Amino acid sequence: MIILSANNLAKIYGTDVIIEKASFHVNAGDRVGIVGRNGAGKTTLLNMLTGELSVDEGEFFVSANTRVGYLKQRDNFFKDHTVIEAIDDIFTDIHRIEEEIHKTSDMVAANPHDEKLIHRLDALQQEYDAKGGYTYKSEITGILSSMAFGPDTYNKKISTLSGGERTRLALAALLLEKPDILLLDEPTNHLDIGTLKWLEQYLSSYKGTIMIVSHDRYFLDQTVNRIFEVENHKVYCYDGNYTAFAAKKAQRREAELRAYNNQQKEIARQEEMIRRFKQHGTELLAKRAQSREKRLEHIERLERPESEMGKMKIHFRQNFQSGNDVIFAEGLAKDFGWGSNKKELFRNVDLDIKRGERICIVGPNGVGKTTLLRTLLGELNPTEGRLKIGHNVAFGYYDQGQQLLNNNNTVLEELKESYRLYTDTEMRNILGRFLFHGDDVFLPVGSLSGGEKARLSLVKMMLSGANTLILDEPTNHLDIDSKEVFEEALLEFPGTVIVVSHDRYFLQRIPTRILELEHDGIREYLGKYDYYLEKKEQIQSAKKYLTEQLGGGAKGATSADFDQAMNQSAAPAENLSAAQLRTLNKQREAEERRKARLVARLEEEIAALEEESADIEAQMCAEENMNDYELLAKLSTRHEELAKKLEEVYEEYFTQSTC
Repeated sequence: MIILSANNLAKIYGTDVIIEKASFHVNAGDRVGIVGRNGAGKTTLLNMLTGELSVDEGEFFVSANTRVGYLKQRDNFFKDHTVIEAIDDIFTDIHRIEEEIHKTSDMVAANPHDEKLIHRLDALQQEYDAKGGYTYKSEITGILSSMAFGPDTYNKKISTLSGGERTRLALAALLLEKPDILLLDEPTNHLDIGTLKWLEQYLSSYKGTIMIVSHDRYFLDQTVNRIFEVENHKVYCYDGNYTAFAAKKAQRREAELRAYNNQQKEIARQEEMIRRFKQHGTELLAKRAQSREKRLEHIERLERPESEMGKMKIHFRQNFQSGNDVIFAEGLAKDFGWGSNKKELFRNVDLDIKRGERICIVGPNGVGKTTLLRTLLGELNPTEGRLKIGHNVAFGYYDQGQQLLNNNNTVLEELKESYRLYTDTEMRNILGRFLFHGDDVFLPVGSLSGGEKARLSLVKMMLSGANTLILDEPTNHLDIDSKEVFEEALLEFPGTVIVVSHDRYFLQRIPTRILELEHDGIREYLGKYDYYLEKKEQIQSAKKYLTEQLGGGAKGATSADFDQAMNQSAAPAENLSAAQLRTLNKQREAEERRKARLVARLEEEIAALEEESADIEAQMCAEENMNDYELLAKLSTRHEELAKKLEEVYEEYFTQSTC
């Protein structure tokens, strides 16, 4: 069933066309991803569909009694409200019913034989149940918890929340409303990997229709079954997820260009024939020329496919090479505050980063990833531990909040302030490579969008000539085209890259190692995102096995030992550095020690089971017990249990001792 449709939608500001001739439909239950470069009109399209923007041409239709919920890039919370008050505002209808139930209950208590009141109370309770009155409090707790809002945050004022916290709170509020059509504008910004996975699972089971504006390619692959691309003022519709869209888009462009070129060749051939017929001047050929001209006039001319808009051009270079040892850290810890207000972010962080590595740091929000980067840069001092920066290391820093940009400068002034040796013409040519064209270079930095500020920060980093790039969420505000160009530039960079990122597509392409920061240390994964996921699942399974299966009998096989063993890399040895090989050998030795302890414990368990089984057999054969049928039944049952248990332990023993 079609729940939303649009026909020839257009939005025009003066002579600036944002969207034109946009026609599409959305079926109930569809998951639609909306993609396109920054400024293409994606948010404009959502605003038209919600009625927040008027439609200049065309029309759209939404099914009757359909509730539309919209997550904007900017929320509309009251600043003086608390977190829980902002959420409570969603359930005003339920609160109203609660009050009516209390009042009606009191009236029924005073008039227990009034059937009208009893029926009224029953109807209210049914309405309360239908609207989720009995479950909404647990849903609030569950969704707030998934968005990293614990009970200790419920009374925080909205005005004290960070931009990321407000985004997460707005998303939590919208999910609790459960609209029929869920419109999400960049919902993955400021979410850590754990929350992203939870959101993907939640949306996959969501009963309504979803339309998502996103630049997160991995998220789109996991959540949508259709893609709407906003490009060159038009909306193109594709079936499938992002990966399918990318392939189909390339095929569409190739087919359109081929059809256009073929038609142009045929038109040129016909025009040449007409010209030759007319040249001969005979009546017969003149008629033929006239006939061909008429046929040519009636051909439906294909429009030349619009070329893709220019892509950002970026190339990171280093002015000089660093030493082989870039960063060495031992036992780093960082906390803030004093006494009861002291907050510990992380401790026991060890790092050994070599030249040319591409390190990606992941971890939950609030664990201190940005703080760790600033500590490595020397902007913050560690509370504990030792940090050594290698020879000739020159840092270039990209901060996710763009706090290093001066909002009062123009784009051109911002660049000239740091790099005075370039002429204005050279500066404008460089900015043109980052899609700042014409008068764009005179825009105030404070008026730029998040994506434009991101591109300006990348210009400055490219010109810095740093040999060690430290990047804090660099892809957050980049569109998909810019992300792909940026990723290629990092892959070609000969220096060292250290990145904090939650972009899983990025994590699957860039790192040579992934480091997961936790409150009590850092865990190393010698591979990319898929490998990281695989090893995390193995480690979690190992912990569960130690806890549930081995129990108290696994005194030697500690959780730390097993974690270290499960974290060994499957990467080919020839691709590893000497330090990585040493780490890998230590992990293998730890795994062998764990296995030896486990085999020894199983041997002891087998001996004990066999001893008890032999004792029971002796009791069953004893002459004095031959006529005690109750005892013999108990002994027989226990003997069967031991035999079954012994078989299981033997199977595990053979598995462990032969692998």
